[in-house]
Amino acid sequence: MIVSLWCLGSWPALFNLLERRGRVPMHTYLDYTFSNYSVALLFALTVGNIGPDTPQSPNFLKQLSQENGPSVAFGLAGGLALCLGNICLQYSLAFVGISLTEVVSASVAVVLGTTANYFLDDGLNRASILFPGVACFLVAVVLGSFCHASNVADMQTKIKAAEPLSQMLEDMKSPMKGSEEFTALLVNSSNNHEASFSPLFNVATNDQFHLLKPDREGRHIAIVAGLLCGVGNGFQFMGGQAAGYAAADAVQALPLVGTLWGVFLFKEYHGSSRKTYILLIGMLLMFLTAVVMLVASSMPRHGSETLT
Repeated sequence: MIVSLWCLGSWPALFNLLERRGRVPMHTYLDYTFSNYSVALLFALTVGNIGPDTPQSPNFLKQLSQENGPSVAFGLAGGLALCLGNICLQYSLAFVGISLTEVVSASVAVVLGTTANYFLDDGLNRASILFPGVACFLVAVVLGSFCHASNVADMQTKIKAAEPLSQMLEDMKSPMKGSEEFTALLVNSSNNHEASFSPLFNVATNDQFHLLKPDREGRHIAIVAGLLCGVGNGFQFMGGQAAGYAAADAVQALPLVGTLWGVFLFKEYHGSSRKTYILLIGMLLMFLTAVVMLVASSMPRHGSETLT
């Protein structure tokens, strides 16, 4: 699960890197999907066929010939949810950065997913350890929100240093008084530009003249992102089979890894105040505590234990 945690926390950083380099998001996602699917197929044909083939636990190839339509439907629904979530995550990275995006996505996955998996995994995971770990996730999410707000405030403080230049630009926006002929010229020019916008945008989008260069720069990074995601998901499923899927949700502490990438690779908190760094460290410590508690909960429940 530690390997899964590192892989799932690292691939969004590669998406963020490609977005900052200006690569087309759709091209990135297509390359990522190809490598992710390849890893899933490799896991199914290798790990899925390891071990004894029993009626209770048939191997992957045997399951292909069985009538298990409901299980296939649930698997397809899970894959669809994962794909839609990854697409939304890709665009969220461009708007709010890797640290906040991963914190929010992990919090929802832990609170909803871990609770559901606890009741689905009958007999696994101790509630007395599991749910305090979930509470630590919530505390870390709150600290992450305050950390992001504090970082935004720090950035606004820096921007105030440029207020004299901003005021100069505002002074230049005063309307220019001129003749009616000049006004008519402006209106006519505006109409011509507006009329040209749609055809030019059409050519820019569909490339009727085949002027666009192939977008291959950064493809290897997108493929590596897909490999990391596929390996991370594979190890998460294996951990879920061994220790219970509620404990395997410990990999949702991926903001631990994502925040480290954000701090050291993308300099998201570079030059922030001491308050911001204190909140950031507090968030990481709470996530680390939550991971330890979720892993520690992977033991059989007492027969009399109930969730209270």
